[in-house]
Amino acid sequence: MTSVDELIYDWNQMDGNCEVSGLQFDDETLRDGLQSPSARDPDLGQKIELLHLMDSLGIQTADLGLPGAGGRPREDILKLAKEISDQRLSIQANVACRTVVQDIEPVVELSQKSGIPIEVCAFIGSSSIRQYAEGWELEDILGHTRKALTYARDNNLPVMYVTEDTSRAHPDTIKALYTLAIELGAKRICVCDTVGHSTPVGVRGVVGYVKKLVEDLGADVGVDWHGHQDRGLGIANSLAAIEAGATRIHGTALGVGERTGNAAMDQLLENCKLLGYIDNDLTKLPDYVSKAAEYIDIPFPANYPVLGDDAFETGTGVHAAAVIKAMKKGDAGLADLVYSGVPASMVGREQQIGVGPMSGKSNVLFCLERLGVEANDENVEKVLAKAKVSKSLMTDDEIRATVASA
Repeated sequence: MTSVDELIYDWNQMDGNCEVSGLQFDDETLRDGLQSPSARDPDLGQKIELLHLMDSLGIQTADLGLPGAGGRPREDILKLAKEISDQRLSIQANVACRTVVQDIEPVVELSQKSGIPIEVCAFIGSSSIRQYAEGWELEDILGHTRKALTYARDNNLPVMYVTEDTSRAHPDTIKALYTLAIELGAKRICVCDTVGHSTPVGVRGVVGYVKKLVEDLGADVGVDWHGHQDRGLGIANSLAAIEAGATRIHGTALGVGERTGNAAMDQLLENCKLLGYIDNDLTKLPDYVSKAAEYIDIPFPANYPVLGDDAFETGTGVHAAAVIKAMKKGDAGLADLVYSGVPASMVGREQQIGVGPMSGKSNVLFCLERLGVEANDENVEKVLAKAKVSKSLMTDDEIRATVASA
């Protein structure tokens, strides 16, 4: 029997994919995602549910919030960290802190009370435009970095050093900041496209530069990529970062985040699995995005890639006919891919056939059989005639009612 792989000539593989091993993901939904102007801060129980879904998807780390904000945000961080500890989740915790001691101080107590290490994501602006607007000099930034990271090191806190706006920063500035951070014990450094400036070419340039810097220093340090969606290139840029050597990629559920949002974690996982970079079980992805949409109160359009209601449904006659013929061959894999670039089964879904104004008889026959309604010529013609004058796909109840009508 011919395999589906033999039936697809994959132009995506023409240059060969990069060798990727040990790729990690950092979920920013509960921190950067909640900075969306339209976001609602979920209740603690809802945050815990999302944290468990992240863990079930094989996501390695989650940003639990901003401890420097104090109050309820800090209380939620502690309870989420304790959930990780008490439930023995595989996912690890980190928090975002300005590169100042007063933001990092609470993390010492949070780590002690929760009983788990909490990674400090110490962020500071790096681009010349940011320095000019803030009235900073490079020596000021280096001074803040030295003081804050020394405090973190002395208190045995793991550190990821985050340079905001790296994608518009001068190479000499990047070199000076990352070199100091590595000397002070940072185990990860994060390249940020804070304002969504980058194109894939730019990503490969800046990540490649940083990767070489780490190699030249002889350091055992991971390189993260944190991208935004302002130019609509969030996923493309994340994949370019992986190709350039980034080992941990950040994202948020449905791409929620500041302004137009971040790279979408769900799309990132889907693409990395299709490229063979990971082998995570993604059948919980529909739950992850639907719960995030509900709890954060963000739009979840029907045509959203892979996980929207329309992602695997067709009402067009010629398309449906191909899927139905594939189904009749008894090959589930063939039916899943003959008219789909993503297998629905990868995310626990299935191909769907609807009946609407662009449908043919094959659509109607399929739907009648699915509904257990006699698929004789009269019923098929009645449903097809109704579909041709409808404005949208017919619901199951409409199909039944049409057949039952005199």
